[in-house]
Amino acid sequence: MSSKKVPLGSKPSAVKPADSSVDAWVGSRQKEPNKRLTIDIPASLHAKLKSDCAMRGRKMADEMRDLLIEKYGKS
Repeated sequence: MSSKKVPLGSKPSAVKPADSSVDAWVGSRQKEPNKRLTIDIPASLHAKLKSDCAMRGRKMADEMRDLLIEKYGKS
């Protein structure tokens, strides 16, 4: 059995441009820190919320956040 040698490329550079789009995206994100909220809801309500969010491809946390913003406004 013969062994075939495959040349390897050079090691990628760890230096990234100063004005990358990722840095711009991170800089534009929400500046206010988040706080965690835990609530107890009936199992039937949880099931409805979870089912509805799954059918629409949304996360439950995003749905609840939008409902709270709708009720109380954005800070």
